[in-house]
Amino acid sequence: MHHAKLMVSLFLTALFISNPVASQADETRLEVGYMPILPVAQLFVLEEAGWAEDAGLELELTRFSSGPAMVQALASGELDVMYFGIGPAMVARSQDVPIRVLAASIQEQIGLVARGTLADSFAAHNGDAKAAIAAFTESEGKRPRLATFPQGSVPDTVLRHWLIEVLGIGTDAVDIVSMGADRVQQALLAGAVDGASILEPILTTVQERVDGARVVARADAMLPGQPGAVLAAREAAIREHRDALVDLLALHIRATEQLNAHPDETAPYVRAFVGQRLIPEATVARALRSPASNYVADPEAIREGTQRMHDFQIAQGSLGRAVNLDALFEISLYEQALEATPDDD
Repeated sequence: MHHAKLMVSLFLTALFISNPVASQADETRLEVGYMPILPVAQLFVLEEAGWAEDAGLELELTRFSSGPAMVQALASGELDVMYFGIGPAMVARSQDVPIRVLAASIQEQIGLVARGTLADSFAAHNGDAKAAIAAFTESEGKRPRLATFPQGSVPDTVLRHWLIEVLGIGTDAVDIVSMGADRVQQALLAGAVDGASILEPILTTVQERVDGARVVARADAMLPGQPGAVLAAREAAIREHRDALVDLLALHIRATEQLNAHPDETAPYVRAFVGQRLIPEATVARALRSPASNYVADPEAIREGTQRMHDFQIAQGSLGRAVNLDALFEISLYEQALEATPDDD
């Protein structure tokens, strides 16, 4: 183990050592689906720092390229626990997949990053998105190509909400190209798209590596209070492994606190999971400090934003039928975990 990583491990272990969960838990194996993105960084911290193992949790991790891909796995009966977007969580529930959201992970994490002529157009029009898009279309003879995750995902929903509800220009004003996280970054770096509705660390990476690239819209303007990634579980897993899930939630809460308070110290653990370890640690740390990294754990913090997103998805047809949010959210495990989490003060 490298010296720097050892020091970080000792730092986080010292912060965590007082947690009684670690000494009380029995060994429990959980199948966990995740996306290699910063909005689910709590999972990376608690797993890579060894907290899960110390708590008696064996997490069998399966990587997915997008939330909708995880929904397909859920429909096939796979996975106990999911770290993915609230959008796919609602889609799964609307398809009668018996899952519950146990905790939030992040909110307002989406940004629209533009490069090349589109970024120049935003600069020329002082950030006036409607004017910038119209000017680009006129000068280039084509609509701007914007990459994002597949329809039904949070980044896609936020982009559509911004175009339709905020700008009033509709989705026909741009060409939306759906793809997974790795492909979005590749497309941006290669100049295959003009921009993307996307999240960290892609926002930071593109701005570092592409001259003139910049974030031209943030989530608070695109969809205020936008809910992001969540920690969800199958109802069967809740019945069979409730204590283990409470332990996992206690770790999730502590990881949230550490991500917010000590982004530089947690960066090595996050880097182990994102960008196939090819992203410099300094870039990950910078992304963790960005305006798009708003880590939260309390599921109640995203209820209002989730309702707003739900209603928009129903209106757009990307959510097949209405979802009872009271049935989607399960807060009792979070409350139990909160009581078991020691106060660092």
